[in-house]
Amino acid sequence: MTQAQVRPEPSGISTIVSITDMPIASQAETGTVHELILDQLDEDQAQDLVTIPLEGKSSIADHMVIASGRSTRQVAAMATKLAERLKKEGHGNPRIEGLPAADWVLIDAGDVVVHLFRPEVRSFYNLERMWGFGDAGAVGAA
Repeated sequence: MTQAQVRPEPSGISTIVSITDMPIASQAETGTVHELILDQLDEDQAQDLVTIPLEGKSSIADHMVIASGRSTRQVAAMATKLAERLKKEGHGNPRIEGLPAADWVLIDAGDVVVHLFRPEVRSFYNLERMWGFGDAGAVGAA
């Protein structure tokens, strides 16, 4: 799994500047819901896993995790397994939206919001760009 290294810009917009081969779960604090989510998604072979720190930017959550699955079946399975693990580990029942279609599944785990997409749907909505992460050229476009 790869991890995106983020550098804040003077404008307040953060951009992804490099990719390393460091395990993505290592960027989360040990024992947190964020670490549990990253670990579970890594186990489930989620693709293009990105975590966006929201602390100080939004009151909805401290982190947003975005990942892709290869098919609707994989997206649904990842969402179901993640919800089961969160409940099993004592983090309550997360709210899940979009599970029947499984093109885009949103999981509200309290301090962490997880978006699981099929690749085509993810590229269409491009949440990383909306939150100021991604290609600098793409942020300036539109």
